[in-house]
Amino acid sequence: MKRRGLMKTAGAGSAAVAAHAVAAPAIAQEHPEVRWRLTSSFPKNLDIPTTVMDELAKRVGELTGGKFQIKWFAPGEVVPALQVIDAVQNGTVEGGYTAGYYYVGKDPAFSFATTLPFGMNTRQHNAWIIAGGGLDLINDFLKDYNCVYVPIAHTGAQMGGWFRREIKSLEDLKGLKFRIAGFAGQVLSRLGVVPQQIAGGDIYPALEKGTIDAAEWVGPYDDEKLGFAKVAKYYYYPGWWEGCTQTGLYLSLKEWEKLPSSYRTAIQAVASEQMNWVLAKYDSGSPGALRRLVASGAELRPFPREVMSAAYDIAFDLYDEIGAKNPKFKKIFESWKPFRDEQYLWFRVAENTFDNFVFSQQASKKR
Repeated sequence: MKRRGLMKTAGAGSAAVAAHAVAAPAIAQEHPEVRWRLTSSFPKNLDIPTTVMDELAKRVGELTGGKFQIKWFAPGEVVPALQVIDAVQNGTVEGGYTAGYYYVGKDPAFSFATTLPFGMNTRQHNAWIIAGGGLDLINDFLKDYNCVYVPIAHTGAQMGGWFRREIKSLEDLKGLKFRIAGFAGQVLSRLGVVPQQIAGGDIYPALEKGTIDAAEWVGPYDDEKLGFAKVAKYYYYPGWWEGCTQTGLYLSLKEWEKLPSSYRTAIQAVASEQMNWVLAKYDSGSPGALRRLVASGAELRPFPREVMSAAYDIAFDLYDEIGAKNPKFKKIFESWKPFRDEQYLWFRVAENTFDNFVFSQQASKKR
């Protein structure tokens, strides 16, 4: 009996050892050591985009038991701020954090991942991306660039920027050298503006030296930190070219497909966490920042209606012109535009009616 028990135990032990020998390599294959380098378009002196990348590296490491390590680099440390997608394409880095509309020079369709002038607000854009087929369309387009897109941040509606002189009419736009990103530059150029695409970290010195006459970035929370009010006192709203702004991770499609599914899920989960946090951070921080900017001398101004109306017409003329020549742009636009129109119908009924009423009541009654 004892011998049989001993043999049974020994057999079980041998089986366990054998099973371990088989299982260990399998586990190692499922959870390989991976090291990625990511670059960013956004300067490190801005706490929100810096936190996004710090948290991405930290949380992905935690969720993968330290097996998937991400190291990220600020603009200029590996590549310049506006060459992120180029660096991903050519394999210099595995990915980057940037805004798609920085790359409209490659193809105007890059704008759809970020925003288009007179497009959707944050909730509407998010609905299109997540539930309206937008993300699939964008990623299909990005295959030609060896990229996959993972949204990671929303700023909400942006401000119209800082101007060294007042804009009272369309005439005041002529010859204006304006730092502005994306598709909006093409719209404004038809109004006589000279658009300049300048990386975030280079805006202040360009504005201070008079190399440019005006500049837009995000809104009060970041603009206060960047000190724009010191060199341009007129602060315009709204940023009609950015009713929302989504930024994201542009990752090497080749490297993405190599990842275990659990690692891809980790990136997507952390990106979703950060998207919620970023929007909350901007929404909570901008009111106080706006008050401080105005108290320090910034003069708040709305864009004249004639400027916005002219820009609106030009924007949609451009969309039609580009769509007639660019099938990739047209394919995405034919999803984006009807979705936008339906969202506007719904928001006019409920959201807009509610917002307008409570805003007017609070302003008139202070309660």
